[in-house]
Amino acid sequence: MPKIEDPIEFELFKNAIFAIGDEMAVTICRTTYSGVLRDNMDFSTALADADGRMVAQGLTLPGHLGSIPAALAVVVERFKDDIGPGDMFIMNDPFDGGMHLPDIFIFQPLFHDGKRVAFAATISHHSDVGGRVPGSNASDSTEIYQEGLRIPPLKLFEGGRRNETMWLMIEKNVRIPIQVLGDLRAQMAACHIAETQFGELLERYGAEKVAAYMEEVIDYAERLTRAAVADLPDGQWSFEDWIDDDGIDLDRPIRLFVTVTKSGDEMVVDWTGSSEQVKGAINNSMSFTVAHSVAAIRSVLPLNIPSNEGVFRVIKVIAPPGTIANMVLPAACAARGLTGFRMGDCMFGALAMMLPDQVCAASDGGNTGVSIGGYDDDRKPYIYVDFSCGTHGGRPWADGLQGNSNMFANMASQSVEVIETEQPMQILSYEFIPDKAGPGKFRGGAPYRRDYKFLEREAVLQVRSDRRKIRPYGLYGGYPGKPSANFMNPQAENQPMESKLTMNILRGTVFRHELAGGGGWGDPLERDPDKVLADVRNELVSVEAALADYGVAVNTNPWSVDLAATETQRGKLSAGRPSETAKILWQEPVGVEV
Repeated sequence: MPKIEDPIEFELFKNAIFAIGDEMAVTICRTTYSGVLRDNMDFSTALADADGRMVAQGLTLPGHLGSIPAALAVVVERFKDDIGPGDMFIMNDPFDGGMHLPDIFIFQPLFHDGKRVAFAATISHHSDVGGRVPGSNASDSTEIYQEGLRIPPLKLFEGGRRNETMWLMIEKNVRIPIQVLGDLRAQMAACHIAETQFGELLERYGAEKVAAYMEEVIDYAERLTRAAVADLPDGQWSFEDWIDDDGIDLDRPIRLFVTVTKSGDEMVVDWTGSSEQVKGAINNSMSFTVAHSVAAIRSVLPLNIPSNEGVFRVIKVIAPPGTIANMVLPAACAARGLTGFRMGDCMFGALAMMLPDQVCAASDGGNTGVSIGGYDDDRKPYIYVDFSCGTHGGRPWADGLQGNSNMFANMASQSVEVIETEQPMQILSYEFIPDKAGPGKFRGGAPYRRDYKFLEREAVLQVRSDRRKIRPYGLYGGYPGKPSANFMNPQAENQPMESKLTMNILRGTVFRHELAGGGGWGDPLERDPDKVLADVRNELVSVEAALADYGVAVNTNPWSVDLAATETQRGKLSAGRPSETAKILWQEPVGVEV
């Protein structure tokens, strides 16, 4: 590449092309129909060059970081020279570049003077794609053929002409075609926005310079990534974590095992040793495994590195086919988000050994998926899809975030008022839960609970959750967070249910989900007593837990710390602890025998 003659112009171009990705995201958010896109914001946008290499990703989901390049590469390879102006491609096949069936890709090639110059790319989680259950997101499906409409790379438009067969096929195979087709149009609108704004860049800089600058944006990201990786310590670190079960074999925990190797200016992430693919629908596509592996490393690198092809050149990801990290047919994968987010925690366990002052303890386990779908008395279908996450692990310098999305999900929470307006439900509670955050010098984030009261005659409830048996780990003496929980009619029955379930519910049923607490970081006996007092006053920690977990004696009238009693209690607790040299890296989670 020739040297950039005008670095200021290049910087303006770089920011402009990333702004297009962000403008695409805003377009989807403002034109979509479903709450899972408008409120959860479960979608991503990107711009790629003429060869399909990702140049700029919008500020959306890190979990989609590896999916767009993989899916677009399949489209480019499959259609080769059969890509022309006015074409628009659609796909969702997890075994052909996709991730799971609800995530539908829309790609539009962009042309200038008859020559392909770029691609606009979008991916959105759709509220339904057919299959055996409303929402198409059940954990207990056992093969891909149960999960919904599987779309290979196809043309949704060809030469500007709509593929009526494809549109009709989608309409007749989903339960809520108005929302699904409306969301597809929102993705198309985002691509049209990209086409318009990218055209303005072509007019300003010319096609030759735009192509050169796009190449340089990728190379620039690679140089920054290599320089940042080179500053990290060389070595090899492995970490093991476990998923409770797959929702089918309830007594069989599922192993996640990762080895991170860093040498010079390159890194290798190897998932060899992870479980074979499972019966339940939590298997990962390779692209999703790549996304979470790269995103975890990206989180410990400088903030100014663009997210594009250049980063992927530096980080190699290995996952043997036929494992939970790289499924093969006929694996089910509708609930694969659970495994991907847990892979993020597993990556952090390895990175915490590499960079102990930069990495947080385990989060709540990613996000919990709750879907409720059925038909009203007029047989009109409704589907509610929500993803709940909000608890980070304790950090080496601060408490874990709470009420904020998991880093790998980057989703917002759906508004209670909007849920109750659009769906046959009431939200009876939405609140933090005391004494569930993992104790530590810096405690884990406090989790929250939500109570959903169902108001229609009958529906199917699907829940995808975890961290019931294998709790979120703490780091460097921090304690694990308390487990998640599901309850049906909690005030009357109060008996916890399995973490993954699909069942019928009737009018008046109340379902409660409680997130797991984030793991703690550091010895709880080293926590500032004033911070413990603040947690007690904010009802995040009880007076009893303050004394038992932190050794802090709190007076409630007036609010204060009893320093003498605290010193005595901490002395008693400390006497039963292992010496500093015997302290393990993380507090072993309470789990099942394996």
